[in-house]
This record gives sequence, C-alpha cells and structure tokens, in this order.
Amino acid sequence: MAGTATILVIDDEKNIRRTLRMVLESESYDVLDAPTAEEGLKIFEEQGADCLLLDLKLPGMSGLDALSRIQAEQPGETLVPVVVISGHGTVTDAVQATRLGAFDFLEKPLDRDRVVITLRNALKQRAMARQVDKLRQQVKGRFEMIGKSPAMQTLFDQIAKVAPTRGRVLITGESGTGKELIARAIHDNSPLSGSEFVKVNCAAIAPELIESELFGHEKGSFTGATARKRGLFEVADGGTIFLDEIGDMAQSAQAKVLRVLQTGELTRVGGERVIKVDARVIAATNKDLANAVETGTFREDLYFRLNVVPIHSPPLREHREDIGDMVQHFVREFSRENGFKVKIVEPAVMQRLTQYTWPGNVRELKNIIERVVIMSDDVIRIDDLPPFLGSPAKPDFDLNRYGDRTLRDFKEEMEREFILMRLEEYEWNISRAATALGIERTNLHKKLKAYNIQRGG
Repeated sequence: MAGTATILVIDDEKNIRRTLRMVLESESYDVLDAPTAEEGLKIFEEQGADCLLLDLKLPGMSGLDALSRIQAEQPGETLVPVVVISGHGTVTDAVQATRLGAFDFLEKPLDRDRVVITLRNALKQRAMARQVDKLRQQVKGRFEMIGKSPAMQTLFDQIAKVAPTRGRVLITGESGTGKELIARAIHDNSPLSGSEFVKVNCAAIAPELIESELFGHEKGSFTGATARKRGLFEVADGGTIFLDEIGDMAQSAQAKVLRVLQTGELTRVGGERVIKVDARVIAATNKDLANAVETGTFREDLYFRLNVVPIHSPPLREHREDIGDMVQHFVREFSRENGFKVKIVEPAVMQRLTQYTWPGNVRELKNIIERVVIMSDDVIRIDDLPPFLGSPAKPDFDLNRYGDRTLRDFKEEMEREFILMRLEEYEWNISRAATALGIERTNLHKKLKAYNIQRGG
C-alpha cells in the first residue's frame, strides 16, 4: 500500500482530474485537485501536499511559472516532487521543466501504471531526501559549537576569516576543548565543504604504520600488505585532511608530510610512482610544538609549514559563562537521542557545574551531561551529579599557626594543603588533579613523594 500521502493534481481538463483522482484513491492516496495554477498554488500553500501532478499548459499562469514558484519557496534538500504532465505539443517545455527541477514528466494520454510507478518513485526519493536531511541536522547538532563569551566570539571570528581561504591552520589547545569541531567548522565553511573531510589521529596510529596510513602502500611492500592501499592524503585529495595530535607523529613521517606540503606529491610505501595530491591541511595538538622544536622532537620546517594561521581553542575554565548554554544544548541532545522528554536542570545543578574547573574541558562536560540525563528522573538534581563535582574541600588555614615559621615552611605547607585539596576534589585521580593544578603528572608524583602525601595518610 502506498500509505496516506497527499497528491495535488493541477490540470484544466476536468476528465483528467477525475480519472487521476479515481486511480490515486484506489492506491490509497489522498487527492486534492485544481483547474488552474493560481488555485493549485493556493491549495498547496494552505494544505500542503507530498507530490504534485502539474499540467504545463494551463489558462492564466503557466505550469512552468507555477513550477518556478513552487521550487523557489521550498528548502533545496526536501523539495516536494513535481511530476509534469505534457501534451504532444509541449514536450520541449516538459524537458525544460525537468531541467528546472521537475522529478519527471508524463506525456498525454496518461498511462495508469506509469502514473502510479512514477509517483511511488517520487515519494520514495523525497522520503530518502528527508531522511538524509534529518541525519545531516543530527550530525550538525552533534558538531555544533556553542558560546557567546568573548573568548568564543574571538574564535568564531577567526574561523570566519580563515575558512574561505586555502591557508593551513594549526589549532592548539588542551584535550577536550573541541579542536576537531574547529577543524570541521573551517572545512564546512570553506569552498571545499562538498569534498572529503578526512580525520587522522596521529597519536592512535602505531609509528610503524603511520606512513602506510597517510601515504598508502603497494602490494607486497611489507608483511601483511596483501593489496594496494590508497593513503589518507589521497582520500582527502580535493578536500581537507585533519592531522589531529600532530605532535605525536613519528619523525620519519614528519619528513614525508613536509614533502607533501612543499611539492603536493607523495609516493606510496614500496612504490615508485609519484602521485599528485591537493588537500587542505589542518593540524591540531595539545602539545607545545615550539618547545618540541627546541628539544628536537618536532621538525622546525614542518612546524612553520603548518603554523600559517594559528588558532587557539580556549579551555572551558576560561569561558565558564558558556557552560549554561552548553548544558542546555547537551541535555536536549541526549534527551532526544534516548527518547526522553527534554529534562529540566535544577538551578543548583547549573551553579555547581559552573563552579567546577573542568580539567577535561567540553568533552568532560558532555560526558557528565550524558550520564546524568540517562540516570536522572524528569528533573536533573544535585544528587544526580557525580561525587567529584561536589563542593571542593578547603584547606584548614589559620595564620596564627605560622607565627614562628619561615617563609619556606609556610610555602611548603600551603602547597601540600593545596595539593591535598585538589586530590580530594578529584577522588585521588592523579591525572585529573595534575591537570587542575596545572602541572605534569610526573611532577605531581614527585611532590607526593616529597611531601609524603598518601591516600588515607
């Protein structure tokens, strides 16, 4: 059965309208009809339709003009399909109508089976287009960047300026700040938006495989190379390649990436043929690449090639005023994703989330919101938050205790108390506490040993 789709028939011949109504109603369609384009457009505007059968030769407004009006007033991805009907003398017009966006054309006298099949195909194509549009909107929502703070507005301005260009971009920032979102926003707002966006996580690929992944390999070039493989630079040809965590790339691969940037050429592992590629390169890192250049772990020439337009992704603690909007966005997203009614967030919860330091940045916030949306009732309350989001511990501070102590003693004890406070706040998660303290994990371990700090001690 065709379901309950509505078909609008616009034809000045009463017998054709009556015949089409009988045929379409027998196929379980709802049918609307009009003898002129003007009346048909009014019905379409007021009642809508899932597909139109439109005669081209009409009194008053022509079918071609009506088609142009219908197309102009709809979003491009989910157009209501229009099947034009033409007599022997209007076949040329029918071809023109198809070029203007008509789904198909039927020549009079109409064949019942062809009418039915054409409408089924038109409705099927529209259903697929609507599904694609729905998925595209879901993806867009998932990769949406949110923020009204000065820090985010500066970031948006930078993206708007660099996106239309071909300039290479180096995105820096802590883990979880949304560096991939920035890269995607640059690609989506560039002339390359219709081409591939290829992400490469340089930290997740073993050093011995990175060259094969990036540049491809020929069959038999190494054990396990059972077939020729295109590299990701080839896949991204004509589009954008996003080299995430570029600071973790092996130096042997760095040299080959440099060659691609300099010449636009690469050679597959085990191959001899030079392959031309033209892909925009966006790189990202949470490391200090300038320092890596100084220590010799990152090539200086590659650094300068990548760092044409530097963009910094700010940590969440530097734009806390955006947390409220982010929370509401994530609550809506995960409520819909899990089939829930959109949940209400208690003001106390929002206050607690705003006060937290978020060492894992937006990624951590998003994960927490997903957890509480799933585990809470209709209202997200303070008790639904993980314990480490509770009020931070405060050091026991009494200045009179230090009347006979040296400045060094005072500083050491304050540092010890502050470290303990952070450890308690993050339930003794060393990595998270170190991030919140702004020091390396290894440095924190040294301080724990120096101050004889032990859990439960």
